[in-house]
Amino acid sequence: MSGLGQDGAGALWRGSPHPVLVVDAAGLIIRANDAALRLLPAAHPGASLADAAPAWLSCAHTRALGPVLVSGSAAGDLRERGPVGPATVEARPVREGDAIAWWLDDVTDLERATRALRLERERTAFLDTASGELLSSLNLDRCMEVTARLAARHLADAALVILPPYRRRHPIAYCGQDGVVIREELAVDPEGVPGLAEALQGYPPLPSRWIDPATAPDWLARDGLGEIGSMVVSALPGHGVPAGALVLLRRGGQAGFSEGEEVFARLFAARAGAAMSAARLYAEQAAITETLMRELLPPRVRNLHGVEVAARYRPSEQTARVGGDFYDLHAHADPGGESLVVLGDVAGKGLEAAVLTGKIRHTLHALLPQADDHQRVLELLNGVLLTGGDRTRFVTLVLASLLRVGNRVRLRLTSAGHAPPLVVRADGRVEEARTRGTIIGMLERVTSVTDTVLLEPGETCLFYTDGISEARGGPLGDEMYGDERLKEELRQCGGMPPEAIAERVEMLASQWVRGGDHDDMAVIAITAPRGAHLSAVGGNGRGRFTA
Repeated sequence: MSGLGQDGAGALWRGSPHPVLVVDAAGLIIRANDAALRLLPAAHPGASLADAAPAWLSCAHTRALGPVLVSGSAAGDLRERGPVGPATVEARPVREGDAIAWWLDDVTDLERATRALRLERERTAFLDTASGELLSSLNLDRCMEVTARLAARHLADAALVILPPYRRRHPIAYCGQDGVVIREELAVDPEGVPGLAEALQGYPPLPSRWIDPATAPDWLARDGLGEIGSMVVSALPGHGVPAGALVLLRRGGQAGFSEGEEVFARLFAARAGAAMSAARLYAEQAAITETLMRELLPPRVRNLHGVEVAARYRPSEQTARVGGDFYDLHAHADPGGESLVVLGDVAGKGLEAAVLTGKIRHTLHALLPQADDHQRVLELLNGVLLTGGDRTRFVTLVLASLLRVGNRVRLRLTSAGHAPPLVVRADGRVEEARTRGTIIGMLERVTSVTDTVLLEPGETCLFYTDGISEARGGPLGDEMYGDERLKEELRQCGGMPPEAIAERVEMLASQWVRGGDHDDMAVIAITAPRGAHLSAVGGNGRGRFTA
């Protein structure tokens, strides 16, 4: 201390830009430079530190006199920070004998920057969390609930997500401080809330200072929230179309929304709006796809006027529900008339093949009045497909007109470039129908040969696509399943019901590929009734025949 009091250092001491106080062990100020006096005007030599400085500095002086700070040591980790007027000051002690020199530093800007950085990190972390939760689902209702809950938890005392009206009612999600989300559909007037109508149209939000919270209607200011002190209304921007609006409410008695909080609320709203817009778009596309898919899916199999029919269908792509294979059943209105069964295989697979499949199915449906003449049906279908001009999109198919004659079934079978059906006799013999024909959609002229087959009771006619016979796999991994292997398996299926045969064929082919890639698979089994018709129970369901 004696060095600091020497005259040679006086000028430097007084002119130091950093405030410095020298305080003895009794808490009396020994010296103070000019910067210290500007910061603490009462800190004259001889004054008590407790009277001239804030309490936090006086307490720090008491702690600094302890054994931790030895004589001549620097402040090290011993530093205190506290307010001096509007400023924030950091004090670092240096001990010399029984006296301590307090070096004071104005850290107001540093403190403000640190606080701003911490706040920005917290907001960034929140936005990351919000994005993760919002993008974890493509369900619009869940996105609304997540948005309301996150906003109420982190941005306000309560939050509402309001969607554009549907049938004159606005879907709304409300969340208060209890974290419970309430879903409603209300017939409300957005014009009654300042800025809401504009936000629902995607316009920039009004500053919260322009919104009088007293104008909030009852459906906005819920019971339990108390008096509304401030309100923010932000648009939820979507992909070209506004996704809705976000309303933040803060109780009275609390600080209103700052400009920074309003900007942050818009950043959150942008993420929420994008997620909700994506969810809505997905829902719309899913609805359209479902509607179109219903037209492309194979029909449910049923019996045709007492003839048992079973089918199996497996598209090539595991996530797809339709593909290039198809089948259709067209029951004749008159039980004494011929019903038509169609099994086909369109070139290619996936969605493009499914679209062509739909076109062929609709065309064949329109040609049902011509079903007595298979050749004519094939010629007309060929003309329709050639009209498109793309001869790479062709189809192979089998037409089967079936008629029940007592307990027998008569089948007229016509193949158009497709594998001929296989007839499984009751004794296990497997016969190949003698039908053949040209592919449809590739040549100007098509030819075909029709074969007539009679099924005795319990005998089955099996139709299948090349997804079965050409399935690649087996022990070597690249061997085709093949027609002969299929016939060998069918020889063990004599007398089996059609459901069992169709399921067994699909199972064998699936096991052959061992989970590998495969083409679409379709199988139809038509079986003649195995007994007399039980007219007392209707006679139209499976198994309603005597043995």
